[in-house]
Amino acid sequence: MLQVKNGQLDKLGLLFERYNKSLYGFFYRLTSDSDASEDLVQNVFMRILKYKHTYQGDGKFTTWMFHMARNLFADHYKKSKRMGYKEDVEVTDKYFRNEVNAESERIHSEEIDLLQRAMDHLSLEKREILVLSKFQEMRYREIADLMDLTESAVKVRIFRALKELRTIYEKLETQSSIY
Repeated sequence: MLQVKNGQLDKLGLLFERYNKSLYGFFYRLTSDSDASEDLVQNVFMRILKYKHTYQGDGKFTTWMFHMARNLFADHYKKSKRMGYKEDVEVTDKYFRNEVNAESERIHSEEIDLLQRAMDHLSLEKREILVLSKFQEMRYREIADLMDLTESAVKVRIFRALKELRTIYEKLETQSSIY
């Protein structure tokens, strides 16, 4: 990133190759919308280019990048909420394959769908902290820096979010087994 900051703009492509999947996963887990996630990833890299002069190089690049991603997502969320959009989880049907493990694959797929539905029921703040810690595999210290919290506050928030997620998941699981 320091090279990009110093005018070597061709290095931005390397950063994109290295981090676009991670950013896409972050956005997709928050929005459940692949098109919006792709757009948000592109916008993060446009912002990186636009605000390259603000990068100091004293912390991890990923923390700086995810800080931009969080701000961009907050803008996107406010805008889509104002416009009345509601994210919609698309569930594709992969249950009828002629494979030996079709049943276990179907069960796994149902569990993933149920987990995503449970995640969608969490508040944005709780969903975000779980995505950063569990899916983006950021350390508590990095999340603390990113969210301007103490490390212990991050641990508490993650614990509470996981507890609520477990409750929601179990409730949804009970409801789906009734039908």
